[in-house]
Amino acid sequence: MATFLYKLGRTAFRRRRLVALLWVALLALAGVGAATAPAATSSSFSIPGTEAQRAFDLLEERFPGAGADGATARVVFKAPDGTKMTDAAPKAVVEETVAALKSGSDQIVSVSDPYTAQAVSRDGSTAYVSVAYKVNGMELTDETREALKQAGHAAQGKGLTVELGGDALQTMPETGAGEIVGVVIAGIVLVITFGSLVAAGLPLLTAIIGVGIGVSAITALASVLDLGTTTSTLAMMIGLAVGIDYALFIVSRYRAELADGRDKEEAAGRATGTAGSAVVFAGLTVVIALVGLAVVNIPMLTKMGFAAAGTVVIAVLIALTLIPALLGFAGDKVLGRKQRQGAGAPEKSGKPNAGTRWARFVLRRPLFVLLAGVIGLGAIAVPAASLEMGLPDDGVKPVSATERRAYDLLSDGFGPGFNGPLLVVVDGDRATADKTAATIKGLDGIAAVTPVTPNKAGDAAMITVIPKDRPSSGATENLVHDIRGATGDDVLVTGATAMNIDFSQKMNDALVPYLALVVGLAFVLLTVVFRSILVPLKAALGFLLSVVAALGAVVAVFQWGWLGSLFGVEQTGPIMSMMPIFMVGVVFGLAMDYEVFLVTRMREAYVHGERPGEAIVTGFRHSARVVTAAAVIMIAVFSGFIGMTDQMIKMIGFGLAVAVLFDAFVVRMAIVPAVLALLGHKAWWLPKWLDRALPNVDVEGEGLAEDHAGAAKPDLVKA
Repeated sequence: MATFLYKLGRTAFRRRRLVALLWVALLALAGVGAATAPAATSSSFSIPGTEAQRAFDLLEERFPGAGADGATARVVFKAPDGTKMTDAAPKAVVEETVAALKSGSDQIVSVSDPYTAQAVSRDGSTAYVSVAYKVNGMELTDETREALKQAGHAAQGKGLTVELGGDALQTMPETGAGEIVGVVIAGIVLVITFGSLVAAGLPLLTAIIGVGIGVSAITALASVLDLGTTTSTLAMMIGLAVGIDYALFIVSRYRAELADGRDKEEAAGRATGTAGSAVVFAGLTVVIALVGLAVVNIPMLTKMGFAAAGTVVIAVLIALTLIPALLGFAGDKVLGRKQRQGAGAPEKSGKPNAGTRWARFVLRRPLFVLLAGVIGLGAIAVPAASLEMGLPDDGVKPVSATERRAYDLLSDGFGPGFNGPLLVVVDGDRATADKTAATIKGLDGIAAVTPVTPNKAGDAAMITVIPKDRPSSGATENLVHDIRGATGDDVLVTGATAMNIDFSQKMNDALVPYLALVVGLAFVLLTVVFRSILVPLKAALGFLLSVVAALGAVVAVFQWGWLGSLFGVEQTGPIMSMMPIFMVGVVFGLAMDYEVFLVTRMREAYVHGERPGEAIVTGFRHSARVVTAAAVIMIAVFSGFIGMTDQMIKMIGFGLAVAVLFDAFVVRMAIVPAVLALLGHKAWWLPKWLDRALPNVDVEGEGLAEDHAGAAKPDLVKA
């Protein structure tokens, strides 16, 4: 592989104008496709194989036009002190609001009147209007949401306290600002790392081009493949991350080859052949992690995984072709001023860099470093044993949000369970439905059970059940299981709360198979790359340690509330159910990037004759600075999301930031060299029968060294 990529890099360098033109044309083509394609619609969120989903499907069949899986909203009113919502003036305002809501959008199915729907609290202080929509929250138009907000504002101006809640208010978080901040921070780190604006600009430019092509292609194909508006979210984040990383690796190796005295074309070829090989296999591990999301069997996650994997493939291809081409255009400007003036690299002047000094320290005290890293991460991981998964409700939003204030008003006026009613669907006649309602009323944890609502055909019915506790509580989850256990197969429990419970269970059930698939396939891949059994095993175990430690930190902050005020956590609650799988998928990809790039440099030195300890120092001398820069960029990008008000986005940002911090700086930079130092030659042991069976992909470029030993290539292209 190294020889093939070496030739590819030299060809791209030599034909740089053609290569650059092809990528620009591809970007333009994808952009035109995105601009002219039909607008993407939000695919309805479905969880195949769950009871909540079967209930939704039954509702759509037996109650046509009822918008079973449509968005809902609640307009909550509170009367001023000394008055009641049943007084004439407040009642008139509510009736005006109901009329305004009914005429505000053609996406509305129904608007309830609180005075006929028994939606006024016992003390008369609070009332609410329920609004049901034909489509899910992501498919609501801006005009529909604006009509809802305007109706609330109009009532607010007439003396009542009015707050809005429900999933109709949910929109995709605006991440543009976070991405811009991330790119700026990345630029600063790259300038510090390379000491050259040109060298710093190349990874940023190529990453943006790759993300532009990937996201534009997703947008262009969205209507044809039913991708939905959320599909590009993960692709954008991962594409930007790996795009910067891969380009950073190639540019760094190119500069090292120039420092060794090679001409520009030869340096570009060797950088692509060696670091490019690491990029290919790092990219493959990321693709495995993302495509593996299909194991969960949730269509939305599967589409997001495949779309992000496609963007990673683009990032790899750009690193192998466009980067060498742009290096041809950059000439000497890719080097820092001191290097251009002939000062050379620090190692050549006899002054070891920070990576060399750290590697030598680890070699002197490998057992101490190993124990410190494992015990430290193990201690941080302890809270993960208390992990409670679910989907946070409006109760964890900041008090400045109208959804949180509506949640609190409903809890105070009616009880916390009114924020998450359960919908029981009976597949049977009225007698069966009445019997079911009577059974449910006898269960613990019930606040109210509404009268049975049969369909026109009389062969199905709906019953609304109000729990005593809040939607995300363990008591409400137990109630859902109790209802399902006390009734027959012809009774199904659904609604947003039940759907969240089923979603959490499905994610929990999928975690072990997903881990087994991703880590297993990556183990095989890394065995091929490193020609070793123990190195891939150490890589996998180290990754698991860093992810569990990161989950422990997430539990401590967002579930237990430790240091919550520091991160803007106003209300603790369950950990988002997709958090573990999401962290495994994203962090595994980035962790293997760092592992492959760092350890292939050590493997390369070992194969070329250095002793195990010397190879570790060589790997750190050349790679530690680059891996550190890549990790700092990712930590900064993810940390930018901690400041957002949305609790789930905040949790994702915090979890990914600490996971990269632990994996890059504790596992890859400390535990990995310590383990390799303790293993010595055994680290690179491979049974002879397995060595013969595995393909020789030559990631470390041994074939290049043999083919070009001592050869000085002429500078064929004037740079």
